[in-house]
Amino acid sequence: VATATEQTLSQLLPSNSDNPIAAPMRHAVLNGGKRLRAFLAVESAALYDVNRGQALRTGAAIECMHAYSLVHDDLPCMDDDDLRRGQPTAHIVFEESTALLAGDVLQTLAFEVLTAELPTFAPFDTDIASQLLAIFAPRARRMVSGQMLDLNAEASTNIAQDDLEAIHRDKTEALIEAAMLMG
Repeated sequence: VATATEQTLSQLLPSNSDNPIAAPMRHAVLNGGKRLRAFLAVESAALYDVNRGQALRTGAAIECMHAYSLVHDDLPCMDDDDLRRGQPTAHIVFEESTALLAGDVLQTLAFEVLTAELPTFAPFDTDIASQLLAIFAPRARRMVSGQMLDLNAEASTNIAQDDLEAIHRDKTEALIEAAMLMG
């Protein structure tokens, strides 16, 4: 599933050297990773005999959203990380403003992948796309809320167990939950 997801992502991401955001997007998304969220979407879909291509497309959308969150999480205004999966982060390779925009466009692309007619990909029925968005959008919002909770917690020297669980539930669990439900 990871290999198939990687291929799907490579097809979905712009590769045009004339597109100034293509290289930062590809750097952020195609730099390795377990593809756990995509795996959960694809395998959940398999339980219901969902078309594998559409399941991979769904998993790719979730991976785009996850990559957006990692790009933003690595920025100097957040966790200020220089490495992600052993590679220089997007803001180190492409500068902070470019990384920020690459993350923004990955978030937008995640929704486009679920709703747009794309070359070489079977389209989603509009009812299915609507259902996928109804699952995905609130969990993407929760993920951002979890990031805010995480930033607030970093300023504290003592975090309550309930607050720590809320961070994990929203920042991490939201997209995992989305993957399983969307599949």
